Formats: sequence, C-alpha cells, structure tokens
Amino acid sequence: MKFSFLILTLSLLISCQTNKQKKKDYSLDLSSQIDSILKKQKFNGVILISSDSTTVYSKAIGFSDLENETTLNLKDQFVIGSISKQITAVLILREYEKGKINLDDTIDQYLTQIIQPWAKKVTIHQLLTHTHGIVDVNKPLEFEQGSKFHYSQLGYELLAQILQKITSQTFESLSTDFFHEYGFDNTFHPNSKKYKQLVKGYEENENRVLVFATNSLDNFVPAGGFISNAIDLKKWNEKLYSGQLVSKKTLELMSTRFATRIHPIFETVEYGYGLLFKEREQNIQIGALGYAPGFASACYHYPQTNMNLIVLQNTASHLDDFKQTFKVHIEIMKLIKTQTPNNVYKE
Repeated sequence: MKFSFLILTLSLLISCQTNKQKKKDYSLDLSSQIDSILKKQKFNGVILISSDSTTVYSKAIGFSDLENETTLNLKDQFVIGSISKQITAVLILREYEKGKINLDDTIDQYLTQIIQPWAKKVTIHQLLTHTHGIVDVNKPLEFEQGSKFHYSQLGYELLAQILQKITSQTFESLSTDFFHEYGFDNTFHPNSKKYKQLVKGYEENENRVLVFATNSLDNFVPAGGFISNAIDLKKWNEKLYSGQLVSKKTLELMSTRFATRIHPIFETVEYGYGLLFKEREQNIQIGALGYAPGFASACYHYPQTNMNLIVLQNTASHLDDFKQTFKVHIEIMKLIKTQTPNNVYKE
C-alpha cells in the first residue's frame, strides 16, 4: 500500500514537473515568435501576455514622448479607444443585475429630454448592440430599430446618460468609484485628471510623418475615451472572465451573438455587449480592438487556455488601411489563437 502511494506520488510529481517544463518551453517559444514579429515591424508601445495570473511575455518598446525620447514602461497609460465600450457595458449590466433596469426597457423611461418618437421604441439592448439606428438625438432613425447593425459611438454615450439617471451620479463619478472598488488604480475617466503617466499619441500625416495627435480625447468617453495601462487591462480580463465584475450568467450575455458586424480588419464578426468574436469563436478568442487618434489597442481573452493579450500602441500609421495600422496586434492575436495548445497550461 505504501509502495503504491509512493509510485502515485512520484508519478504526480513527474507529471507536474513535465507540465511546468512544457509551460516554460512554450513561453520561450512564444516569446521568440513575438520578438520575430516585432523585428519586422515598426512598433512603439507595450505588449503584455498572461496565462492565469502569470505573465508569460511583457515588453515596452520605444518612447512615450517621441520628441524628448522618453522611454516607455509597462505602467504607462494609453487612451484605449473602443475597449472602453465593454467597461460601459459592464456598468449597465451591474445595474441590470441589481434589478434597476431591464435590457428591453425603452430609453424614454430614462432619457426624458429626447422628444423624438423613436425614444419610445429603442431599447437599452439595442444601444448595447449598435442596432438602434440613432444618428442624432434630434433626427429620425437611420433605419428601423433592431433591423440592422451600425457601429455607433453615440449609443454608448446614451447608455452613460441612462446610468447617470438611475444612479444619480455623474458618469465620471460612477466609473471612478467602480475602478477604485476593484483595484483598477491606473484606469481613469479623463475628466478626473488624476492620471500621471498618459503617453503622447502620434498619427501619420499625409507625408507619412508621425505627428502629435491633439484630439486623442475628443471621443465620447463611454465609447472610446477611458485611459488605462497594460497591467490594469490584464487585471480587467482576469476579473471579467472569472465572473468577478458581473455574474457568469450575465457574462454569457456579453458574449452572446446579438448582431453581425462588417469589421474594417476582421471582415465579418459577431457582436455581443461590447465584445467581438468570430462566428462560434467566443470560447476561443474574444475581446476588442480600440482606436483613438494616435492610439491603437487590443484587449483579448483566450478562454481555452485562460490567456490574456494586451497590446497598446501610441503611434498610428497607414490610417487608410487599418489592417496595417493594427498589423502587430493582428499577427500576435493570430499566433496565440492558432498555436496555443489547449492543454499546455493545465496542471
């Protein structure tokens, strides 16, 4: 009996060590392949990849200020563009979980200042999924609500206004309290002015020269204006996909296909609540890209291996072809998606 127990213990120990070695070997191979991608591209930004809570790749390349050649570091903060939408979606869904709103509520119940007749028809769900047809709060709908998908920054601004109505807080105050509650210490509503390490964003001009983008924060904050860093976005993924920010049942809603989008990079993708994925791939690769003038970002989660990928870039070139603007992001996403064995990180 003791001999059998010893054999079992040794077998488990060998298996554990073998898996740890596989994990180490895979991490080294992954790092080598990412380094190879970066050698071929002009990249200025931060890359952070984790498995569970373990960082398997992290690198800051280039400058936070090109003119003064200030070296980037992992703690530097970026404007995260449309990654902001999943934050706003979570804030809405937390109120839904409290029973304060229903997702099929029409927006006239909250936004009484909108006098257009469509306010009695458009729902919170349609704002979340870009299927509302609103182009201007003072104009008729572009199409019948719920009949089409049209990517909309305004829709997420209206969601923030609904949050303000039901919580009696400004969106800045509500989001700031939320970030503080969950330890997102490097994530900010830009109006708070408490961020200390926001890097400068640069866009290519017509002469293919990178120039400082002065309008990086001009977008609606709920749709594309939050400020964060790689460390906090890694933490965001860890907490979101483990059911700490919303329940697992509500998380399933976020990752449910509600609309199909023709994406400028990925062509046809499915859209949930602030999250994108290819058809039937919500359990393979899910998340979002984000763009604000001078900032190109990616925040993705890989459920099968519990990996997270964060890419934050503060130089944007080839703006006439976003596939080139996001080339590094796309190649690393493809690498992780296609080459990560499903059982590498299982102990």
